[in-house]
Amino acid sequence: MRSRPLALLLAAILLGLATTPFILHGAQAINAAAHICIFILLVASYDLLLGYTGVVSFAHTMFFGIGGYGAGLALAFSPSWPSLALGIAAALLLSGLLSMVIGLLSLRVRALFFAMITLAVAAVFAELASRLSWLTGGEDGKSFEVPELLRASFRLLPDRLFGTVINGKVVTYYLIFAATCLLFLLLLRLVNSPFGRVLQAIRENEFRAEAIGYRTAYYRTAASAVAAMVATLGGVLLSLWLRYIGPDSTLSFDIMIDVLLMTVIGGTGSLYGSIIGATLIVIAQTYLRDALSGLQDLTPLANPDRWRLWLGLIFIFCVYLFPEGIVGKLRAMANRKILPP
Repeated sequence: MRSRPLALLLAAILLGLATTPFILHGAQAINAAAHICIFILLVASYDLLLGYTGVVSFAHTMFFGIGGYGAGLALAFSPSWPSLALGIAAALLLSGLLSMVIGLLSLRVRALFFAMITLAVAAVFAELASRLSWLTGGEDGKSFEVPELLRASFRLLPDRLFGTVINGKVVTYYLIFAATCLLFLLLLRLVNSPFGRVLQAIRENEFRAEAIGYRTAYYRTAASAVAAMVATLGGVLLSLWLRYIGPDSTLSFDIMIDVLLMTVIGGTGSLYGSIIGATLIVIAQTYLRDALSGLQDLTPLANPDRWRLWLGLIFIFCVYLFPEGIVGKLRAMANRKILPP
């Protein structure tokens, strides 16, 4: 990593996420940190498609929802670790099969048509989740219990640690944090492997990649399957955190829009961008309303009900200043210092 500001920024985010339960007390802070971890995983898996392979898909939240529903329905049946493992395995299997089927049927068509196909498939899955109320709870969703270790009433330590009660909620948070770190490192290793180099070659010039002997449909389908299964695990983590699953929590198209915003703001073609983009957007969504509440006496434009307007302005501002994303901008600055004039 040749950009020192980028390295410092990533280190600060990592340190902040690792210590949130101990330095920021309150449900809002730890909830924001947990969502940052989950969205880092979701955005990184999506960037494997968009940034490294050049594939535009709108079905990513479908795989996110499959993970959430797989874990949630399994725990609703029995709040035990074997039941959770079975639900995760079933969700991963379904996501892998669906992603390969979609890839084999659609990845040979043009990018726009593939995007429309994935949008249609995601809409069908969301409709099924809403209609099958006997299984999924319909629009109301379904709440469930989690294993005892992850329950808020559980105490891992009898005394406070640095002023924080180590209960099941904190244990769940560090489970999410550890899983995010592990899966992110695996994705980072994948994109820096020969497989990742082929994906980048396909993104830059698919016809040239085919001409030198690579089966581009195979590589794109494999990338879709990997991205889908990582998104599925992100959905599992979200369901464990919320102890609830419903269409709005994982299958909403608003989530897909958030993922696109995080990917663009952080920078496509760099997994590090998912960390920065997810952190900025989640913090803005969590604290922007509170910040506007403190400023509404100064100007009527700072009305808390208009926080989405300000979020949109922040997005436009970021895109204008960082057209290649924040990571791309920081790397370009580093390259200008390294290369001679």
